[in-house]
Amino acid sequence: MGIHATGTFLGMKTVVPVMKENGGGSIINISSIAGLTGGSGASAYTASKGAVRMLTKGAAIEFAKDSIRVNSVHPGVVETPMTEELLKNEQIRGMLEQTTPLPRFGQPEDIAQGVLYLASDESSFVTGIELPIDGGYAAQ
Repeated sequence: MGIHATGTFLGMKTVVPVMKENGGGSIINISSIAGLTGGSGASAYTASKGAVRMLTKGAAIEFAKDSIRVNSVHPGVVETPMTEELLKNEQIRGMLEQTTPLPRFGQPEDIAQGVLYLASDESSFVTGIELPIDGGYAAQ
């Protein structure tokens, strides 16, 4: 909770005044599919990512008048150094492969492209959304 929920809150608390002075901006909070589905088996992690989701929605409404857009990204399983050990376990890997409709795990670049869109002027009328980048997991 301290890292995911409080850290996200404090980050926004710090940047919003600067964005207001500069006429707006875009905040992109990183949550997780666990913040959408609650099925990770780690309730504290799920709760913290759900908090990021709802903090994002509240902030999107609160700061829209200041031309500050606030959105969240919800990655699924992404092959990174952080997930390397987990994905070495064949049983866990197989289960995760079966629950991800697209036949691969995500790559950091997949997440970066979604963040780039939300940071860009191409999303100038987008605020308060949850963008799952999860290979179709949350669509089930």
